[in-house]
Amino acid sequence: MAADPEISLRAVTPADAAGPAYGSDDPAVALAALREPALTCIRCDLRLTRTHVVFGAGNPQARLILFGEAPGADEDASGLPFQGRAGQMLNSLLAEAGIRREDIWVSNTVKCRPIKAEGRRVSNRPPRVGEVRACAIWRSGEIDLLRAPLICCLGATAAAALLGRAVKMTQERGQWLAGPADSRVLISYHPSYVMRQVGADLERIRGEVLTDLRAVAAQLAALAG
Repeated sequence: MAADPEISLRAVTPADAAGPAYGSDDPAVALAALREPALTCIRCDLRLTRTHVVFGAGNPQARLILFGEAPGADEDASGLPFQGRAGQMLNSLLAEAGIRREDIWVSNTVKCRPIKAEGRRVSNRPPRVGEVRACAIWRSGEIDLLRAPLICCLGATAAAALLGRAVKMTQERGQWLAGPADSRVLISYHPSYVMRQVGADLERIRGEVLTDLRAVAAQLAALAG
């Protein structure tokens, strides 16, 4: 049975939303309890246009969380993060960097697809400030339950939401920064941004993301001992 959508409105903290199972010693159980009310969330107007809420997915024991901006059309249709062309680009970059996607947790800053209508055409748009704030309860819950020491933010929207301040991509990309819950955060470009590049710019930007992910892989290897 689906959770009562009103739970998402009444909840002040992730634990309020998830209930007693949030305190489980098993992160898979706790994350499943948080996911249930998230799937019927009505905390912002994105509920009116979404097909699916796209909660995070991956390894509940992950030592790395990867946050993107928001679901696109493929993610909205499937209910899974980073599908379609952006997902293929991400998978390719992760593989080249030596990071197995099945070992990490992949999510988005906002869990529902933000859209704009241009005539009969519907396209993606960046999430608004209120939408990012409304989704903080699910995002902070993922961070709290996973307790991953490393977080990689793909794009300025994800980085600003995680760090609680404006981010300058050209200055802060590729650096390790102090993050929430004693994590270390690295900022890189979003796969969709990579795909918008052409010619030499595509090669350069893709190479920079690959360098960033290899730095993440090196930290994961160091944690593994």
